[in-house]
Amino acid sequence: MKKIVGIISITLLLCACGENIEHKADQKLAEAKTSFKQGNYNEAKLKIDSIKILYPKAFKARQAGIDLMLEVELKEQRTSLVYLDSLRKVLQDKRSAIIGKYILEKDTAYQRVGNYFWPSQTMDKNAHRSYIRFQVSEDGITSMTSIYRGSSFIHHTAVCVTAPDGTFAQTPTSKDIYETSILGEKTENTEYKNGNDGNVMGFIYLNQDKNIRVKFIGNRDYNTTMSPADKQALKGIYELSQILAGINKVKEEQDEANLKIKFVTKRMEQKTEQSQKKDGV
Repeated sequence: MKKIVGIISITLLLCACGENIEHKADQKLAEAKTSFKQGNYNEAKLKIDSIKILYPKAFKARQAGIDLMLEVELKEQRTSLVYLDSLRKVLQDKRSAIIGKYILEKDTAYQRVGNYFWPSQTMDKNAHRSYIRFQVSEDGITSMTSIYRGSSFIHHTAVCVTAPDGTFAQTPTSKDIYETSILGEKTENTEYKNGNDGNVMGFIYLNQDKNIRVKFIGNRDYNTTMSPADKQALKGIYELSQILAGINKVKEEQDEANLKIKFVTKRMEQKTEQSQKKDGV
């Protein structure tokens, strides 16, 4: 008799514990739903995740949490798209307001993306001159070219820019070099791609109001002073690049959000089909 009473007591205790776990899990689920309705998506997802961690045997609540998580993800991505659409419109308006100041060079026969230049730095206006030329692609990727012209080659592979206080920035050694000779004039074009300029462009932008010395580093160095027009060109290209890069970044985030929406929507459709088959619909 005592054994029977003991077994019944243990059974009742386990049931009570099970009911208590389900109750607590349901409370956490209710909190997650409230956070979702209030637009606190991260908070809602954290509470849904906590159900799985704190109450692993609360299967009904966990399943309901999975369904709710899909709703949260879908709403979050749709809300994000509204914001991104608005931000992209702002950036596109900024681009439209200033794009007329720039020269776009693009050969549609072989170029998918063209490059913008400041008008004072077009090739026809800078014959027989040594200087740094700046550009930004339509995707917002900046690059620069150090152009040396003289009576003999110096075979330069890097440039260094120095402010009056002695601070400086220097490019890494570039392997993207083109050299030519026309009617005795030697020309060297050394290119520095985006992210491989040693922050020379950023340094010039921050010191654009100062006298900047430029050194072409090669077998023999060549020194010059950056002209006000070249500093203005860098300023214009740098500022346009921020807008174009911003537009490109927003587009990437929009594409990512749309992919997530497509994935979540597909999951929800699959769960609905599974539920209907289970119910014999």
